[in-house]
Amino acid sequence: MADTLAALRSLMASHTPPLDALVVPSEDYHQSEYVSARDKRRAFVSGFTGSAGLALVTKNEALLWTDGRYFLQAEQQLSDQWKLMRMGEDPAVDLWISINLPQDSAIGIDFWCISVETAQKWRSLFAKKQQKLVPTTRNLVDEVWKDQPKAEINPVHVHPLKFSGRSVSDKLKDLRDNLKKEKARGIIITTLDEVVWLFNVRGGDVSFSPVVHAFAVVTTSSAFFYVDERKLSSEVKSYMEENKIIVKDYSAVSSDVALLASSQLTSAKGTQSNGAVDTADDSHKIWVDPRCCYSLYTKLNPDQVLLQQSPLALPKSLKNPVEMEGLKNAHIRDGAAVVQYLAWLDKQMQEIYGASGYFKESESISSKKQSGDAKLTEVSVSDKLEEFRAAKEHFRGLSFPTISSVGPNGAVIHYEPEAKTCAELDPNSMYLCDSGAQYLDGTTDITRTVHFGKPSEHEKRCYTAVLKGHFALGNVQFPNGTTGHALDVLARVPLWSYGLDYRHGTGHGIGSYLNVHEGPHSISFRPGLSVPLQASMTVTDEPGYYEDGKFGIRLENVLIIKESATQFNFAKKGYLEFEHITWAPYQKKLIDVSLLAPEEIKWVNSYHAKCRDILAPYLNESEKAWLNQATEPIAA
Repeated sequence: MADTLAALRSLMASHTPPLDALVVPSEDYHQSEYVSARDKRRAFVSGFTGSAGLALVTKNEALLWTDGRYFLQAEQQLSDQWKLMRMGEDPAVDLWISINLPQDSAIGIDFWCISVETAQKWRSLFAKKQQKLVPTTRNLVDEVWKDQPKAEINPVHVHPLKFSGRSVSDKLKDLRDNLKKEKARGIIITTLDEVVWLFNVRGGDVSFSPVVHAFAVVTTSSAFFYVDERKLSSEVKSYMEENKIIVKDYSAVSSDVALLASSQLTSAKGTQSNGAVDTADDSHKIWVDPRCCYSLYTKLNPDQVLLQQSPLALPKSLKNPVEMEGLKNAHIRDGAAVVQYLAWLDKQMQEIYGASGYFKESESISSKKQSGDAKLTEVSVSDKLEEFRAAKEHFRGLSFPTISSVGPNGAVIHYEPEAKTCAELDPNSMYLCDSGAQYLDGTTDITRTVHFGKPSEHEKRCYTAVLKGHFALGNVQFPNGTTGHALDVLARVPLWSYGLDYRHGTGHGIGSYLNVHEGPHSISFRPGLSVPLQASMTVTDEPGYYEDGKFGIRLENVLIIKESATQFNFAKKGYLEFEHITWAPYQKKLIDVSLLAPEEIKWVNSYHAKCRDILAPYLNESEKAWLNQATEPIAA
């Protein structure tokens, strides 16, 4: 790590102009949350492997910013050469730079790895001290990363209409209608999930997300797909031709955006797909999402840019009937896998560790019941969960690294166990498992927290408070126009009554065989974009509570937003509600029933009855018996 920092500082000093600081973001050229192995530059530089964060290297310091999900993980992974900066508590990176670096400082960054929105914000702040945001002539991390993984060549697949529910031509028509409405003659699309959603393709370029490293440019008369053509089979190339999509090399996007700016963007043969060159009145804009990489934005005249959220973000989040049905079916199969896993784990914990098990509360013995080397670890059990999922129809992999965490590790909100260092399961500790999968018909995300021994009264109270918040949010009715930010408090109030809270958002959208975290909406204490929740969106409901060094609790279901038949309709706004589509029991022995209201008990019993009915066809007799016991009604 010391050699890496020294090498970077040497390149910074020899750069033209010399750099006073170098910013190393987590993101790739597409501002992705999860990135490919070769794009994990911030992890390489800092040693911190969480999905969110930013590294800053100055002449004398190395600092790492991350959010509350990763405070504990960063403390464990950063060497003493690095200083942890806690987002929300310490000054933001741009403010820190403006205060701590001298006047006229040059702050370097790869303009491909920073968004327009962030770059403009930073430049405005830095200008107050004549500090400059400087594009590096090359990515300096790539220069010092000698064993950087090679770019993978993974095949692109067509996502059939039976799963996507809408044709490419329909999506392009709607997009072009939006362009005309805004008097824009073209749009640059850089986020990977929007590119593959628009063209109804999927790929394998990023672990856990079935996306393709690609850009798209769509004009009022043409559509361009910028990708490494080695990823395209003859069938996919024919599919592109049939849909009048012009395939060009991934690296051509930069020069093509410059051509787009001058109304000279043509197909490879010098003509548009309709035989004409795109020309437009100078008043016509080029649509750019604020998340677009700054490098492409610099090819445009700022006066010709329509800088606003992509018109694809909202339609992608509004699931069509085919996607909705697929998501529901995927969650049923996924729920069956989770129940099979819990039943298996319950049996293993009893046989190997002498645990009292999922249903009983007696104290577990601390030593192994049997002789031999049999043991369960955070990684070995999560691998078993993946086995159960892999046996299900349409399975294509996990949707994120499984958070399989025992005892103190559960307090690390986005803990990712590693085989060499992970903990062994403990029958006397809480076990938190947050996991999900990618199926051709939907993406899943579920969290359950369990105890195979005797939970303390404090653990029960905390679990019940989380469950009450989960219930309060998941069963609310609310008027159209309400944002997730307005609803976030509902999940926290039961915890607040004890003086407890959690440092993460409460809900995120989820894709249709796409990214597990999908915008533009969310449920969070952070105002964000404040996009109103709408019918046919998906969103998670996942409050939690974490005690450092002791345990973590989180409960998570995926919900679909639908219209609600309220008795009245104030101001004729129309009302919405949530429908739970995740199916797996809550552990009854962790619930302090005395803290539940009658309507909460009624809801848990009703939900558990649905779990039994919906999952039974996917389980064998012993698994059904386990589920029947797990979902027996709670007595008031």
